Amino acid sequence: MVEWMLQNGIWEVKMSAPPCNEIGLEMLSALESFVGEAEASDAHSVIIYSGLESGFSAGADLKSLYSEVSGGWDEAKRGQLSDFLSRIHSVFNRLDMLPQTVICSIHRVCFGGGFELALCGDIRVAEKTARFAFPELRLGIIPCFGGIPRLERDIGNAMVRDLLLTGRSIRATKAAEIGLVTHVVPRGEGLAAARAVANQTGKFDPEARRSCKQFLKLLPTERLEEEKRVALRLFQSDVVINALKKFVESDDVRPYLP
Repeated sequence: MVEWMLQNGIWEVKMSAPPCNEIGLEMLSALESFVGEAEASDAHSVIIYSGLESGFSAGADLKSLYSEVSGGWDEAKRGQLSDFLSRIHSVFNRLDMLPQTVICSIHRVCFGGGFELALCGDIRVAEKTARFAFPELRLGIIPCFGGIPRLERDIGNAMVRDLLLTGRSIRATKAAEIGLVTHVVPRGEGLAAARAVANQTGKFDPEARRSCKQFLKLLPTERLEEEKRVALRLFQSDVVINALKKFVESDDVRPYLP
């Protein structure tokens, strides 16, 4: 599902959970294990990428979520959801603030929770096939893994509103225009480009590099907590259950697209 390897000061994290690296409990546990190792290491860079042709990540594991809540919400299920979101926020925050330079190599689908994972990176490399979207509103929710505050941190608020309120997807070239990604490369060259970036960042003094990242990249703590509260409130609605049911039962060959 998730494998990681340290070589020459670079962690490479490979996600390989079909159909498109949906983020559920197993993926969450793997990311927690990796982050714990990375925090304790003297590596200079982290590369996160997908080993699947389908894309970087389609987001949260909605099928598993629906199987848990299809019978309706109760206190136990609300507690489980709250615990899951707290764990996701915790590991994404730690990934965001790693002392290493975190580089995300993205191709094809990068939607919802997968988009939120990519936003934890310091530098994003996108193949020309990459598409980015937050389609959560069609499910009756908002991004809930910390995506809104991180998107606000990186791009202008007008574009944040456009992406969230329309749910539309944008291609790699548009993502580069608005500052969401900094490198756009041909299909199949994302990992090589990410490795080149990692090798470059490894040339600098470790303390200077860590201090620079700490100075440049602040964690929007209050906004992250606010997003989590809003998401928890919206989740506990029959609208969400009905939307999840429609999603799970869809025979659309591209169910992740708005």
